[in-house]
Amino acid sequence: MRLVQHKREAYWFYRYLSEFYDNYVNPFFWNERMRDEALVLADLGEPDLDVVDVGSGTGFTTAGIVKHVHPVAVTSIDQSPHQMAHARRRPELRGVTFLQGDAEDLPFPTDQFDRYVSAGSIEYWPEPARGIAEAYRVVKPGGKALMIGPIRPSNPVARAAADTWMLFPEEHEYIGWFRDAGFVDLKQRYIRPTWVQKQPYAIALVGTKPEAGASPADLPPRKLETSHVPVASPAEALKTGARVVAGSLAGGLFIPMALYGQAKDRLTRRLFGRSPAQAAAGPPDPLTPKQRNALIGIGAAAALWAISSVLRSRD
Repeated sequence: MRLVQHKREAYWFYRYLSEFYDNYVNPFFWNERMRDEALVLADLGEPDLDVVDVGSGTGFTTAGIVKHVHPVAVTSIDQSPHQMAHARRRPELRGVTFLQGDAEDLPFPTDQFDRYVSAGSIEYWPEPARGIAEAYRVVKPGGKALMIGPIRPSNPVARAAADTWMLFPEEHEYIGWFRDAGFVDLKQRYIRPTWVQKQPYAIALVGTKPEAGASPADLPPRKLETSHVPVASPAEALKTGARVVAGSLAGGLFIPMALYGQAKDRLTRRLFGRSPAQAAAGPPDPLTPKQRNALIGIGAAAALWAISSVLRSRD
Protein backbone atom coordinates (compact mmCIF):
# COMPACT_ATOMS: atom_id res chain seq x y z
CA MET A 1 0.00 0.00 0.00
CA ARG A 2 1.17 3.52 -0.82
CA LEU A 3 2.15 5.96 1.92
CA VAL A 4 -1.09 7.96 1.88
CA GLN A 5 -3.33 5.05 0.82
CA HIS A 6 -4.42 4.69 4.44
CA LYS A 7 -7.40 6.43 5.99
CA ARG A 8 -5.46 7.86 8.92
CA GLU A 9 -2.62 9.18 6.76
CA ALA A 10 -5.08 10.60 4.22
CA TYR A 11 -6.97 12.30 7.06
CA TRP A 12 -3.88 14.17 8.23
CA PHE A 13 -2.67 14.81 4.68
CA TYR A 14 -5.86 16.75 3.97
CA ARG A 15 -5.91 18.35 7.41
CA TYR A 16 -3.23 20.71 6.09
CA LEU A 17 -3.65 20.50 2.32
CA SER A 18 -7.29 21.61 2.56
CA GLU A 19 -6.17 25.12 3.54
CA PHE A 20 -4.85 25.88 0.06
CA TYR A 21 -5.99 22.95 -2.08
CA ASP A 22 -8.66 24.63 -4.26
CA ASN A 23 -6.75 27.82 -5.03
CA TYR A 24 -3.20 26.60 -5.52
CA VAL A 25 -2.97 22.82 -6.09
CA ASN A 26 -6.16 21.42 -7.59
CA PRO A 27 -6.35 23.62 -10.75
CA PHE A 28 -3.10 22.12 -12.06
CA PHE A 29 -4.59 18.63 -12.08
CA TRP A 30 -8.41 18.75 -11.92
CA ASN A 31 -10.11 21.83 -13.32
CA GLU A 32 -13.65 22.87 -14.28
CA ARG A 33 -13.28 21.84 -17.91
CA MET A 34 -12.12 18.34 -16.97
CA ARG A 35 -14.83 18.01 -14.31
CA ASP A 36 -17.62 19.02 -16.67
CA GLU A 37 -16.36 16.71 -19.41
CA ALA A 38 -16.29 13.77 -16.99
CA LEU A 39 -19.74 14.49 -15.51
CA VAL A 40 -21.34 14.14 -18.94
CA LEU A 41 -21.05 10.36 -18.46
CA ALA A 42 -23.16 10.53 -15.28
CA ASP A 43 -26.22 11.54 -17.32
CA LEU A 44 -27.40 14.23 -14.90
CA GLY A 45 -30.21 15.40 -17.18
CA GLU A 46 -32.99 15.43 -14.59
CA PRO A 47 -32.84 18.01 -11.77
CA ASP A 48 -34.59 15.75 -9.24
CA LEU A 49 -32.14 12.86 -9.44
CA ASP A 50 -30.91 11.63 -6.06
CA VAL A 51 -27.13 11.94 -6.33
CA VAL A 52 -24.37 11.04 -3.87
CA ASP A 53 -20.87 12.48 -4.25
CA VAL A 54 -18.47 10.14 -2.44
CA GLY A 55 -15.09 11.45 -1.32
CA SER A 56 -16.38 14.93 -2.13
CA GLY A 57 -13.53 16.84 -0.48
CA THR A 58 -13.88 20.61 -0.75
CA GLY A 59 -16.98 20.28 -2.94
CA PHE A 60 -15.36 21.02 -6.29
CA THR A 61 -17.06 18.11 -8.06
CA THR A 62 -20.26 18.66 -6.10
CA ALA A 63 -20.34 22.19 -7.53
CA GLY A 64 -20.34 20.64 -10.99
CA ILE A 65 -23.17 18.28 -10.06
CA VAL A 66 -25.45 21.06 -8.80
CA LYS A 67 -25.22 22.76 -12.19
CA HIS A 68 -27.62 20.00 -13.30
CA VAL A 69 -29.30 18.71 -10.12
CA HIS A 70 -31.08 20.60 -7.35
CA PRO A 71 -28.74 20.91 -4.33
CA VAL A 72 -31.40 19.47 -1.99
CA ALA A 73 -31.23 16.22 -4.02
CA VAL A 74 -27.45 15.90 -3.54
CA THR A 75 -25.63 14.19 -0.66
CA SER A 76 -21.92 14.87 -0.13
CA ILE A 77 -19.84 12.45 1.95
CA ASP A 78 -16.16 12.59 2.91
CA GLN A 79 -13.99 11.29 5.74
CA SER A 80 -12.23 14.65 6.21
CA PRO A 81 -14.05 17.24 8.32
CA HIS A 82 -11.45 19.80 7.24
CA GLN A 83 -12.20 19.32 3.54
CA MET A 84 -15.93 19.32 4.21
CA ALA A 85 -15.71 22.58 6.15
CA HIS A 86 -14.52 24.25 2.95
CA ALA A 87 -17.31 22.62 0.94
CA ARG A 88 -19.94 23.90 3.36
CA ARG A 89 -18.78 27.47 2.72
CA ARG A 90 -19.47 27.27 -1.02
CA PRO A 91 -22.60 29.35 -1.66
CA GLU A 92 -23.65 27.19 -4.60
CA LEU A 93 -23.82 24.14 -2.29
CA ARG A 94 -26.46 25.53 0.06
CA GLY A 95 -29.08 22.84 0.45
CA VAL A 96 -26.65 19.94 -0.10
CA THR A 97 -26.62 17.31 2.67
CA PHE A 98 -23.11 16.88 4.12
CA LEU A 99 -22.08 13.72 5.94
CA GLN A 100 -18.78 12.48 7.31
CA GLY A 101 -18.28 8.86 6.36
CA ASP A 102 -16.29 6.08 4.72
CA ALA A 103 -16.40 5.33 0.98
CA GLU A 104 -15.84 1.63 1.70
CA ASP A 105 -18.69 1.44 4.22
CA LEU A 106 -21.35 3.93 3.12
CA PRO A 107 -24.03 4.84 5.72
CA PHE A 108 -26.94 4.47 3.27
CA PRO A 109 -29.60 1.85 2.57
CA THR A 110 -29.28 -0.41 -0.43
CA ASP A 111 -30.82 0.91 -3.68
CA GLN A 112 -31.09 4.54 -2.52
CA PHE A 113 -29.53 6.79 -5.18
CA ASP A 114 -30.13 7.41 -8.87
CA ARG A 115 -26.51 8.43 -9.39
CA TYR A 116 -23.22 7.81 -7.60
CA VAL A 117 -20.24 10.07 -8.38
CA SER A 118 -16.73 9.82 -6.98
CA ALA A 119 -13.87 11.97 -8.27
CA GLY A 120 -10.30 11.92 -7.03
CA SER A 121 -11.12 9.74 -4.03
CA ILE A 122 -10.21 6.18 -5.05
CA GLU A 123 -6.53 7.10 -4.71
CA TYR A 124 -6.92 6.94 -0.92
CA TRP A 125 -8.98 3.75 -0.64
CA PRO A 126 -7.17 0.80 0.96
CA GLU A 127 -9.71 -1.55 -0.69
CA PRO A 128 -10.89 -0.03 -3.98
CA ALA A 129 -12.86 -3.14 -4.99
CA ARG A 130 -14.89 -2.80 -1.79
CA GLY A 131 -15.52 0.88 -2.43
CA ILE A 132 -16.86 0.13 -5.91
CA ALA A 133 -18.99 -2.71 -4.55
CA GLU A 134 -20.46 -0.14 -2.14
CA ALA A 135 -21.18 2.13 -5.11
CA TYR A 136 -23.16 -0.72 -6.66
CA ARG A 137 -25.07 -1.40 -3.44
CA VAL A 138 -26.33 2.15 -2.86
CA VAL A 139 -27.41 2.81 -6.46
CA LYS A 140 -30.96 1.98 -7.54
CA PRO A 141 -31.61 -0.60 -10.27
CA GLY A 142 -31.06 1.20 -13.57
CA GLY A 143 -28.98 3.83 -11.77
CA LYS A 144 -25.43 4.75 -12.72
CA ALA A 145 -22.13 5.06 -10.89
CA LEU A 146 -19.35 7.30 -12.20
CA MET A 147 -15.76 6.89 -11.04
CA ILE A 148 -13.15 9.52 -11.94
CA GLY A 149 -9.57 8.77 -11.02
CA PRO A 150 -5.95 8.85 -12.12
CA ILE A 151 -4.27 6.28 -14.34
CA ARG A 152 -0.83 5.01 -13.36
CA PRO A 153 1.69 7.20 -15.23
CA SER A 154 3.86 5.76 -17.98
CA ASN A 155 6.69 8.25 -17.34
CA PRO A 156 9.19 6.48 -15.02
CA VAL A 157 9.73 9.48 -12.73
CA ALA A 158 6.02 10.24 -12.41
CA ARG A 159 5.28 6.55 -11.90
CA ALA A 160 7.81 6.26 -9.07
CA ALA A 161 6.35 9.33 -7.34
CA ALA A 162 2.80 8.06 -7.83
CA ASP A 163 3.58 4.58 -6.51
CA THR A 164 5.16 6.12 -3.41
CA TRP A 165 2.36 8.59 -2.78
CA MET A 166 -1.06 7.01 -3.32
CA LEU A 167 -3.06 4.59 -5.50
CA PHE A 168 -2.88 5.20 -9.25
CA PRO A 169 -4.72 2.19 -10.72
CA GLU A 170 -4.16 0.77 -14.16
CA GLU A 171 -7.04 1.22 -16.60
CA HIS A 172 -7.80 -2.52 -16.64
CA GLU A 173 -8.10 -2.48 -12.84
CA TYR A 174 -10.88 0.10 -12.94
CA ILE A 175 -12.76 -1.94 -15.53
CA GLY A 176 -12.23 -5.18 -13.62
CA TRP A 177 -13.49 -3.70 -10.34
CA PHE A 178 -16.62 -2.37 -12.05
CA ARG A 179 -17.37 -5.67 -13.75
CA ASP A 180 -16.72 -7.70 -10.60
CA ALA A 181 -19.03 -5.37 -8.66
CA GLY A 182 -21.84 -6.21 -11.10
CA PHE A 183 -22.03 -3.09 -13.26
CA VAL A 184 -22.98 -3.44 -16.92
CA ASP A 185 -22.98 -1.18 -19.97
CA LEU A 186 -19.63 0.36 -19.06
CA LYS A 187 -18.64 3.58 -20.82
CA GLN A 188 -15.44 5.57 -20.41
CA ARG A 189 -13.55 8.61 -21.55
CA TYR A 190 -10.06 9.90 -20.87
CA ILE A 191 -9.55 13.28 -19.27
CA ARG A 192 -6.40 15.33 -18.82
CA PRO A 193 -5.18 18.89 -18.32
CA THR A 194 -3.95 20.53 -21.52
CA TRP A 195 -0.32 20.34 -20.39
CA VAL A 196 -0.47 16.50 -20.49
CA GLN A 197 -0.56 15.14 -24.04
CA LYS A 198 1.61 12.07 -24.46
CA GLN A 199 0.75 9.77 -21.57
CA PRO A 200 -2.35 8.40 -19.82
CA TYR A 201 -3.61 10.75 -17.14
CA ALA A 202 -7.10 10.00 -15.80
CA ILE A 203 -10.23 8.06 -16.63
CA ALA A 204 -13.94 8.64 -16.16
CA LEU A 205 -15.77 5.30 -16.06
CA VAL A 206 -19.52 4.80 -15.65
CA GLY A 207 -21.55 1.63 -15.19
CA THR A 208 -25.24 0.80 -14.80
CA LYS A 209 -26.70 -1.34 -12.00
CA PRO A 210 -28.86 -4.05 -13.64
CA GLU A 211 -30.86 -5.27 -10.65
CA ALA A 212 -31.68 -4.54 -7.02
CA GLY A 213 -29.56 -5.64 -4.10
CA ALA A 214 -25.99 -5.73 -2.95
CA SER A 215 -23.00 -6.30 -5.19
CA PRO A 216 -22.24 -9.89 -6.23
CA ALA A 217 -18.51 -9.20 -5.80
CA ASP A 218 -16.69 -11.91 -3.86
CA LEU A 219 -14.71 -9.85 -1.36
CA PRO A 220 -12.43 -10.92 1.51
CA PRO A 221 -13.27 -9.87 5.08
CA ARG A 222 -13.11 -6.12 5.47
CA LYS A 223 -9.98 -4.48 6.83
CA LEU A 224 -11.12 -2.42 9.78
CA GLU A 225 -9.11 0.64 8.86
CA THR A 226 -10.42 4.06 9.84
CA SER A 227 -9.12 7.59 10.26
CA HIS A 228 -10.73 7.83 13.67
CA VAL A 229 -8.83 5.10 15.54
CA PRO A 230 -6.64 6.89 18.12
CA VAL A 231 -2.89 6.51 17.84
CA ALA A 232 -1.88 3.82 20.29
CA SER A 233 1.67 4.95 21.13
CA PRO A 234 4.28 7.64 20.47
CA ALA A 235 6.02 5.22 18.11
CA GLU A 236 2.83 4.76 16.10
CA ALA A 237 2.27 8.52 16.02
CA LEU A 238 5.82 8.99 14.74
CA LYS A 239 5.27 6.34 12.07
CA THR A 240 2.01 7.96 10.93
CA GLY A 241 3.66 11.38 10.82
CA ALA A 242 6.61 10.07 8.84
CA ARG A 243 4.30 8.43 6.30
CA VAL A 244 2.33 11.67 5.88
CA VAL A 245 5.49 13.75 5.41
CA ALA A 246 7.13 11.28 3.01
CA GLY A 247 3.90 10.84 1.05
CA SER A 248 3.42 14.61 0.86
CA LEU A 249 6.95 15.07 -0.47
CA ALA A 250 6.33 12.42 -3.15
CA GLY A 251 3.04 14.06 -4.08
CA GLY A 252 4.69 17.47 -4.08
CA LEU A 253 6.90 16.35 -6.97
CA PHE A 254 3.85 16.59 -9.23
CA ILE A 255 3.67 20.38 -8.76
CA PRO A 256 7.02 21.17 -10.49
CA MET A 257 6.06 18.57 -13.12
CA ALA A 258 2.84 20.49 -13.73
CA LEU A 259 4.66 23.84 -13.83
CA TYR A 260 7.17 22.46 -16.31
CA GLY A 261 4.41 20.93 -18.41
CA GLN A 262 2.40 24.16 -18.47
CA ALA A 263 5.45 26.28 -19.35
CA LYS A 264 6.49 23.87 -22.11
CA ASP A 265 2.95 23.74 -23.52
CA ARG A 266 2.63 27.53 -23.69
CA LEU A 267 6.14 28.04 -25.07
CA THR A 268 5.80 25.49 -27.88
CA ARG A 269 2.43 26.95 -28.87
CA ARG A 270 4.00 30.40 -29.19
CA LEU A 271 7.16 29.31 -30.97
CA PHE A 272 5.85 26.61 -33.28
CA GLY A 273 2.08 26.97 -33.33
CA ARG A 274 -0.32 24.37 -32.06
CA SER A 275 0.50 20.73 -32.67
CA PRO A 276 -2.37 18.36 -33.58
CA ALA A 277 -2.51 17.22 -29.94
CA GLN A 278 -2.58 20.81 -28.68
CA ALA A 279 -5.25 21.74 -31.20
CA ALA A 280 -7.38 18.80 -30.03
CA ALA A 281 -6.89 19.79 -26.38
CA GLY A 282 -7.99 23.37 -27.01
CA PRO A 283 -6.53 26.51 -25.42
CA PRO A 284 -4.27 26.08 -22.38
CA ASP A 285 -6.04 25.61 -19.07
CA PRO A 286 -5.84 28.95 -17.20
CA LEU A 287 -4.13 29.51 -13.90
CA THR A 288 -6.22 30.87 -11.03
CA PRO A 289 -5.48 34.44 -9.88
CA LYS A 290 -3.97 33.08 -6.66
CA GLN A 291 -1.75 30.69 -8.61
CA ARG A 292 -0.52 33.57 -10.78
CA ASN A 293 0.15 35.74 -7.74
CA ALA A 294 2.03 32.90 -6.04
CA LEU A 295 4.18 32.29 -9.12
CA ILE A 296 4.92 36.01 -9.42
CA GLY A 297 5.93 36.07 -5.77
CA ILE A 298 8.15 33.01 -6.16
CA GLY A 299 9.74 34.49 -9.29
CA ALA A 300 10.37 37.82 -7.56
CA ALA A 301 11.92 36.09 -4.55
CA ALA A 302 14.15 33.99 -6.82
CA ALA A 303 15.25 37.10 -8.73
CA LEU A 304 16.08 38.95 -5.49
CA TRP A 305 18.02 35.94 -4.23
CA ALA A 306 19.99 35.77 -7.51
CA ILE A 307 20.77 39.50 -7.42
CA SER A 308 21.84 39.37 -3.77
CA SER A 309 24.04 36.34 -4.53
CA VAL A 310 25.78 38.24 -7.36
CA LEU A 311 26.31 41.32 -5.15
CA ARG A 312 27.72 39.19 -2.32
CA SER A 313 30.11 37.47 -4.72
CA ARG A 314 31.56 40.87 -5.67
CA ASP A 315 32.32 41.84 -2.10
